Amino acid sequence: MAAAGGGGPSVGTGEGGGGDGYRTVYLFDRREKESELGDRVLKVGEGSDYAGFRASVCQTLGISPEEKFVITTTSRKEVTCDNFDETVKDGVTLYLLQSVNQLLQTATKERIDFLPHYDTLVKSGMYEYYASEGQNPLPFALAELIDNSLSATSRNTGIRRIQIKLHFDETQGKPAVAVIDNGRGMTSKQLNNWAVYRLSKFTRQGDFESDHSGYVRPVPVPRSLNSDISYFGVGGKQAVFFVGQSARMISKPADSQDVHELVLSKEDFEKKEKNKEAIYSGYIQNRKPSDSVHITNDDERFLHHLISEENEKDSFTAVVITGVQPEHIQYLKNYFPLWTRQLAHIYHYYIHGPKGNEKRTSKEVGPFNNIDIEISMFEKGKAPKIVNLREIQDDMQTLYINTAADSFEFKAHVEGDGVVEGIIRYHPFLYDRETYPDDPCFPSKLKDEDDDDDCFILEKAARGKRPIFECFWNGRLIPYTSVEDFDWCTPPKKRGLAPIECYNRISGALFTNDKFQVSTNKLTFMDLELKLKDKNTLFTRILNGQEQRMKIDREFALWLKDCHEKYDKQIKFTLFKGIITRPDLPSKKQGPWATYSAIEWDGKIYKAGQLVKTIKTLPLFYGSIVKFFLYGDHDGEVYATGGEVQIAMEPQALYDETRTVPIAKLDRTVAEKTVKKYVEDEMARLPDRLSVTWPEGDELLPNEVRPAGTPIGALRIEILNKKGEAMQKLPGTSHGGSKKLLVELKVILHSSSGNKEIISHISQHGGKWPYWFKKMENIQKLGNYTLKLQVVLNESNADTYAGRPLPSKAIKFSVKEGKPEKFSFGLLDPPFRVGVPFNIPLEFQDEFGHTSQLINDIQPVLEASGLSLHYEEITKGPNCVIRGVTAKGPVNSCQGKNFNLKVILPGLKEDSQILKIRLLPGPPRRLKVKPDSEILVIENGTAFPFQVEVLDESDNVTAQPKLIVHCKFLGAPNLPVYVVDCSSSGTSILSGSAIQVQNIKKDQTLKAKIEIPSCKDVAPVEKTIKLLPSSHVARLQIFSVEGQKAIQIKHQDEVNWIAGDIMHNLIFQMYDEGEREIHITSALAEKIKVNWTPEINKEHLLQGLLPDVQVPTSVKDMRYCQVSFQDDHVSLESAFTVRPLPDEPKHLKCELKGGKTVQMGQELQGEIVIIVTDQYGNQIQAFSPSSLSALGIAGIGLDSSRLKTTFQENTQSISVRGVKFIPGPPGNKDLCFTWREFSDFIRVQLISGPPAKLLLIDWPELKESIPVINGRELQHPLIVQLCDQWDNPAPVPQVKISLIKANYLKLTPSNQQHKTDERGKANLGVFSVYAPRGEHTIQIKAVYNKTTIEGPIIKLMILPDPEKPIRLNVKYDKDASFLAGGVFTDFMITVISEDDSIIKNINPARITMKMWKLSNSGSRPPANAETFSCNKIKDNDKEDGCFYFRDKAIPNKVGTYCIQFGFMMDKANILNSEQDDYNNYTGIDLVGTVIATIKGSNEEDNDTPLFIGKVRTLEFPFVKGSAEITSLVLAENSPGRDSTEYFIIFEPRLPALSRKLESYILPFMFYNDVKKQQQMAELTKEKDQLSKSIIMYRSLFEASKQLLDEMKCQVEEAKLKEAQLRNELKAHNIDIPTTQQMPHIEALLKRKTSEQEELRKKPRRSCTLPNYTKGSGDVLGKIAHLAQIEDDRAAMVISWHLASDMDCVVTLTTDAARRIYDETQGRQQVLPLDSIYKKTLPDWKRPLPHYRNGKLYFKPVGDPVFARDLLTFPDNVEHCETVFGMLLGDTIILDNLDAANHYRKEVVKITHCPTLLTRDGDRIRSNGKFGGLQNKAPPMDKLRGMVFGAPIPKQCLILGEQIDLLQQYRTAVCKLGAVNDDLNGQLEYLHTPDMKKKKQELDEQEKNLKLIEQKLGMTPTRKCSDSLRHPMADCPIPPKRMRRDTTRQNRIITKTDV
Repeated sequence: MAAAGGGGPSVGTGEGGGGDGYRTVYLFDRREKESELGDRVLKVGEGSDYAGFRASVCQTLGISPEEKFVITTTSRKEVTCDNFDETVKDGVTLYLLQSVNQLLQTATKERIDFLPHYDTLVKSGMYEYYASEGQNPLPFALAELIDNSLSATSRNTGIRRIQIKLHFDETQGKPAVAVIDNGRGMTSKQLNNWAVYRLSKFTRQGDFESDHSGYVRPVPVPRSLNSDISYFGVGGKQAVFFVGQSARMISKPADSQDVHELVLSKEDFEKKEKNKEAIYSGYIQNRKPSDSVHITNDDERFLHHLISEENEKDSFTAVVITGVQPEHIQYLKNYFPLWTRQLAHIYHYYIHGPKGNEKRTSKEVGPFNNIDIEISMFEKGKAPKIVNLREIQDDMQTLYINTAADSFEFKAHVEGDGVVEGIIRYHPFLYDRETYPDDPCFPSKLKDEDDDDDCFILEKAARGKRPIFECFWNGRLIPYTSVEDFDWCTPPKKRGLAPIECYNRISGALFTNDKFQVSTNKLTFMDLELKLKDKNTLFTRILNGQEQRMKIDREFALWLKDCHEKYDKQIKFTLFKGIITRPDLPSKKQGPWATYSAIEWDGKIYKAGQLVKTIKTLPLFYGSIVKFFLYGDHDGEVYATGGEVQIAMEPQALYDETRTVPIAKLDRTVAEKTVKKYVEDEMARLPDRLSVTWPEGDELLPNEVRPAGTPIGALRIEILNKKGEAMQKLPGTSHGGSKKLLVELKVILHSSSGNKEIISHISQHGGKWPYWFKKMENIQKLGNYTLKLQVVLNESNADTYAGRPLPSKAIKFSVKEGKPEKFSFGLLDPPFRVGVPFNIPLEFQDEFGHTSQLINDIQPVLEASGLSLHYEEITKGPNCVIRGVTAKGPVNSCQGKNFNLKVILPGLKEDSQILKIRLLPGPPRRLKVKPDSEILVIENGTAFPFQVEVLDESDNVTAQPKLIVHCKFLGAPNLPVYVVDCSSSGTSILSGSAIQVQNIKKDQTLKAKIEIPSCKDVAPVEKTIKLLPSSHVARLQIFSVEGQKAIQIKHQDEVNWIAGDIMHNLIFQMYDEGEREIHITSALAEKIKVNWTPEINKEHLLQGLLPDVQVPTSVKDMRYCQVSFQDDHVSLESAFTVRPLPDEPKHLKCELKGGKTVQMGQELQGEIVIIVTDQYGNQIQAFSPSSLSALGIAGIGLDSSRLKTTFQENTQSISVRGVKFIPGPPGNKDLCFTWREFSDFIRVQLISGPPAKLLLIDWPELKESIPVINGRELQHPLIVQLCDQWDNPAPVPQVKISLIKANYLKLTPSNQQHKTDERGKANLGVFSVYAPRGEHTIQIKAVYNKTTIEGPIIKLMILPDPEKPIRLNVKYDKDASFLAGGVFTDFMITVISEDDSIIKNINPARITMKMWKLSNSGSRPPANAETFSCNKIKDNDKEDGCFYFRDKAIPNKVGTYCIQFGFMMDKANILNSEQDDYNNYTGIDLVGTVIATIKGSNEEDNDTPLFIGKVRTLEFPFVKGSAEITSLVLAENSPGRDSTEYFIIFEPRLPALSRKLESYILPFMFYNDVKKQQQMAELTKEKDQLSKSIIMYRSLFEASKQLLDEMKCQVEEAKLKEAQLRNELKAHNIDIPTTQQMPHIEALLKRKTSEQEELRKKPRRSCTLPNYTKGSGDVLGKIAHLAQIEDDRAAMVISWHLASDMDCVVTLTTDAARRIYDETQGRQQVLPLDSIYKKTLPDWKRPLPHYRNGKLYFKPVGDPVFARDLLTFPDNVEHCETVFGMLLGDTIILDNLDAANHYRKEVVKITHCPTLLTRDGDRIRSNGKFGGLQNKAPPMDKLRGMVFGAPIPKQCLILGEQIDLLQQYRTAVCKLGAVNDDLNGQLEYLHTPDMKKKKQELDEQEKNLKLIEQKLGMTPTRKCSDSLRHPMADCPIPPKRMRRDTTRQNRIITKTDV
């Protein structure tokens, strides 16, 4: 399409952006679900409008232009006429839809293009190195550069030196940071790779030469310290641009003499962007070492010294960063120790090795001691700061290692190759402090505002809020990722083996390999914690370097417990008492406080009651420990710090008070005896103990056990002090007066419900007698007691004094049960059976009812009526049992009998009890069999029944599980076994199958053995059986009677008989087992069957006659005849086979072997076989070689000359070949064959010959040119027909049709491949033609069997388009002068069409004038150009089509301005007027002359040829922009050198132009010798012949190449189709292997088909109601058959709900309904659809009523859904929706009645509620009524089949889709194989010797042509001499052919356009 054309867009198949004048559009057709998946590519011309675009879319997709559809963008904005230009941009993706809001049926892909801004590189560091965790990220940026250096030095054998130099000395230049290493260096290509952003080591392949090329993962090493940490191609760039603005890379590889430098800077990027240069490009400077001549900037003076050190290095890399950010300089200066310490932390294990910075006794030499990372900082006026990271001893890992007491190593195996090594270290607590190291980034000690006293606030946990694990990747710290913990090392919810705080004393490190992803800046892991905490991650412990498979959580807990016990030095609080609050303290510190009775401190134990002394208190306290306080909610023993002790002042009699002090103030040095002596001195006179005596006996001893009711004697008591003196009152007056002492007695019963006082007395001293208590006799309850005597104070009854308990005495005793007096029965273990021992447990009680035990011997007595009872023994002790009780006697049945069992125990007060039991029969003991006789007589083939009973030892019929009775028969083989189950009744009939002994001729004796296999102790019973021969039929024989002779036909005999004849006189005989012939009765005759006739004459059978046998008519059909007899005893058969023999000759039969079609001009491919048959078609061997002469063959149009007849001896037939017909009209041809009196016909089809011609259909006369306007469509579509050489249509499909045309002739639609259809016809469609004016030709060709078929040549006469604008014509006064501030002269504008006529009827608004000042940016109008509209037409103006711009103001500023006029063709395309370089307009109004001059190649050559008239120059007029030059002839005897090339210079002279136009140059050869001219003419003739031959060869190779390209295209299409189908199969989880595809596909298809069949055959719910037979299409069927429901419960309730309608027949029309009504006499319900009022039918898309305005009004329960939505319709969906919409309405189904009632109650608040059904079968009507039988559905089986069926399982449909896909895939694979074979065949053909020979001939002819051209002096590639090169450099050279014509004719006709 021309750049300014106005037609529709062209369609292309390639991708990519729009070319010159084109926009590429990608179109997805998504109107239907079956639309093609891929997109269509359209090329849209710049001048296209929406109508043309829409027409092109219709044409491309084969859509009717009248069809309604919309075209939208991917954001669903519709493309219209108004927005076409702004919407349809180059590369846009569009949708073809039915409506704007239509859902996408299948997914699409939208193309996008994006090129990153250079900020992606320059600001990547700013985005990536964000500050986190309160840290400055600068050290991590430096670490990226160290990573690169570590990787670069990884292969060093010696020291790996990495230096970071900070140049902050202003005298040496501006601040800079340099990182230098002695690694392997980089080549210039590797340096280029370094600069490529995100070029990781893995993608550096192919064109990318890399230091990681051929990357191999390093072998595993401890802690993954493999230096493989320069990874992504990102970090280095991010780091340098984070630190500064510019990076200079200097590198020298080891094997190179050159140093390579690359500079990347933000300033350079900005400069390139401003100059519109390629941003991502630059230069690498290659130089010799130590050469710093190129460093000229004073800001980089320090580089001279750095470069001067290069000579000393074999290889190195230096990264020099300048433009360092000011905040970074301050940080690096001020925090030098901090960030160097951080770097030492990051590379700790690279510097110190896998074990880290341990305190080593000796200097070990290892593989990691060779890494030296040195940092030096130079500042003006200061000594350099230099530090080696190895010397730093306070980085966190060093602190962790050196403060740890023990470590726990483990390994984690993640899915895949991910391996994580881990170590956990334990930092113990030492007495009063934690040893866990503090990190300044994570301060752990947080100061509390009110922390006034250390003893009250618990110390914070050692680790604080820090996570346990730091994470290292390939040995290098990933600073922003840490792992909090794992499940097995997190503090347990319940108390574990070690205290909770121990879990806060661990630190850890994880070491991963590179199988875990980290961010490109190595600050964070992407997925480490997620993978580690995956359930499949396996943790193992490392012990002594070996992995141990054991439970990691238990191992860790044991290790932690061990560490705690070994290394922690804490105070151990023991004997936990409880949690209290202390109100005496300030409110914030009152609680909770845990109280304890003892502690263990520094190896010593302090317990409550222990005497202690304080230090650092005023005064010093002496006293005993009351309890210990520990702040916090503790439970049980605990190790902790701090705590307080409460001391009771001693002696308490003097100091009745307590003091609380910190535990740390206890005097650990004082001896307890010192404190004790102090206290004892004060304690001598206080009450000390009680003295108890029993004056009247009945003494109560401590811990005595007494029988219930035993009395306690009277007590006499005295109070004694330590000196043994009796006391009545407290001593001395120093205690504020003496107080009397009383004694209190209490007897306390201890029980599970608590202690209960049962006796309480107080006694006072009698003066002369002591304290006294009376005798006690009322203690009867069993249990534990305490008799407590307590000294109390008079009046207050206090039992303590001054906090000290007064003397007391407690005697513990217990009361037990007395001797037994009565008994009862315990729990017995039924059932009780005759003869089976059982136990009777006994329970004894004493006189108070307490459970007692039998101690004395006793002899029980057992009595029961009707039973004899015995027992083995009675046991004594707590569990008294009468063991081994056995009962014997008769019981009524298997259910047993009830008995009263009396048990008597002599010697007890209540000595007898009655026990009711049910006694069942005992275990089997013997078998009883009836009949009783020993010998039994039966006939062979009959069964014998036995009556069996199973009896116990008392002869009761008994039963038990698995009581199976067997009867085995012995004495003959294959006898049956009788089995009967007596498990339930104990008796049954034992019988089974008949006893059958083969070939028995006389009586035979058998044995029958009856036994119970499961009861070995039951003796078997044997019987003797006498077996008599059977009188039933045993043998059957068949005879054929011929005359008086009967011939036996044995079983499976073969009988020969004439075909079609009947076998008569067949008889049969039968015999019994005793070989006695059996007389045939009518009962026996009923049981005789034959297989050759269904009806048998019973009378004949009684006489022994069989029916006649009809012999088959074909000798190939053998008849199998079988006679069978079957009764209850035997099944007999006798069979024979009838073989038919041929009859007499009757017919001649011809058969065509092969196809029935014969191509015109070709012979019939197959042969015709002739045989002779009998009347039934059986072949008869009647032919012989002499029979050929008698065979006659005739047919219309038969060419008899090629016929060949041969006798086939092996088949006894005649073969006819060479059948050929004279060319004529195609059709059916009959051939007649005769032999003797027989004849036969064969019909063959004569079809057209192979394609040889292409003919046009419905096309005008080809001799005449067809006129067509440029850009318009042809009047007729191009339809071609393949024909044979006789012009018969050749119906050959898939033949490729191509159009041959000139390149400048353009047809649209283009690039479409056409193939013939089944009729051999191809419709190429209607073409639009674009071409220059004049006659053009197109030819249609076809390629058939690699042969080109030439088609007709069509002549087209192209006429210019009078409506198509091509240029603007501008007229104005060219002599006018333009003064600043004035007005322009008038401009007249006309729009010129292709036929040079003025286009009229144009809207003036479409004509504009733009003016702008000329600049260097070119002649395109800028955005701010001034725009003018044209003036209105005046009366005196010219005709229509002229537009005027009058009185337009000239700019005020002097300068060169551009004026351009434009015509807006449509919204996207504007036709502009042309300009020359100085913006003066050129066009058809230019007038002047063209001067033609002859010049030589040398400027000084004056001896040049002359034109006729002996003149050197000729002048031609130049009018309307062109000059016509004719009759350009040289003069005779003209001067000039022979065989020399000269040039004709055409120079235009145009006064209207202010500048000179460049000349046109035409070269030619000059000859002045006639003979030479003749030689040249011969050479020219020879050259023309060679040219024609070369063109023929080239067209041959071109056609072969075109065919090859076509085949490759087919292969690609087939591959694409196969890949698409393979992906679809993958989406269905079906993987096809790359080998053995077809067998795999076939097996899959077979399996899927069988699975589908199995699913279809599986029983599923169906409607058993008979459907109404559809008499016409107007009958849909019964309602029960119209729908299906998947859910069983829903199907049941809906079927019941519609029960009255299920039998109703639905029809489309009332007439059909009336017809059914009449046919059934009104008994059949009918429902015509045309009588339904459809406006009241429910909307199937309506939401449920609990939705209001799209929002949920309330939350329902019970899963509500419209009942109609559960229906699926196999057919007639629209009609079915009408029917069920009317029947069901808005009926809703829910789970149960409660859910339905709740739903109705809520719905009626807002709207009407429809009928509700429940899946349980309940119904709530729309009026709210429910309950009763009429509202409850019956079970499914009660619906009598009137139920909706279940649909086909979804899996069945899925399998159907998969089978369809597999079949498509099989076809695609076959097609791919076929097109591949074709392609390989074509490639082999191109490499055949014949083709190679043709290629050689072409090369030789081209070589000869080149030699001839040299002889002719034709030099196509020859250049002009220097003198003419400049003026003619850009001149167009005429094509070779034009120059040849010019030389031959010596004249020129040319037309030059300006």
